[in-house]
Amino acid sequence: MTLLSVNVNKIALLRNSRGGGLPSVLEAAHAAIAAGAHGITVHPRPDARHITYQDARDLKAAIKVELNIEGNPTPDFLDFVCEVRPAQCTLVPDEPGQLTSDHGYDLRKSGATLVPIVKRLHERGIRVSLFMDPAPADMGLAKQTGADRIELYTESYAAAFARGDYKTVLDAFVKTAAAARAAGLGINAGHDLNQKNLGPFLDAIPEVAEVSIGHALICEAIYDGLAPTVRAYAAICTRPRS
Repeated sequence: MTLLSVNVNKIALLRNSRGGGLPSVLEAAHAAIAAGAHGITVHPRPDARHITYQDARDLKAAIKVELNIEGNPTPDFLDFVCEVRPAQCTLVPDEPGQLTSDHGYDLRKSGATLVPIVKRLHERGIRVSLFMDPAPADMGLAKQTGADRIELYTESYAAAFARGDYKTVLDAFVKTAAAARAAGLGINAGHDLNQKNLGPFLDAIPEVAEVSIGHALICEAIYDGLAPTVRAYAAICTRPRS
């Protein structure tokens, strides 16, 4: 079974566009959990344009499911994560001011710098995942950092699925997942996954431990409602697979 972690960044973005406290990030998180979400994901950015550090603190105190905090491991971010102590921290190589995450780590350049970061997070009891492109040869390097999991950056798959010809791209993810397993890494996935493309992805890689989905889920929830949309995603994640 794959766990569904709902990213609530867009709830905070809508709130911040008006000021005040509505819509409530906490209420949205509780609604998602009640509808079947197994976890909540947030990705605070330096400009605080959506989720703030205080939102993450409030979520940690308010929810019983796993909290996953994503972000570029700057000193400020790491201090914050070590304070909050989420169940999981997903390290992402974002540039300052980046609109959305658009690439995984190049561990030939940055792998050595991640080793003490992963060690520090482990010392606080935090599981560590690395945001990675589908590259089987890099999974051994990911393991060398000490990380527990990788998160497959799935934008290329989602784009190929939308074009209607995704088998070759999906095969690269299947091979990467196999290499990750062989290296002793758990597998997460996320970015541009939606109700149409999620099922085929998980059918091909049933060992995915967790998917983090936000943008598409919140967009669909505008039309269908948050609870029914979360239930639909949870059903895709938890249906039996060979």
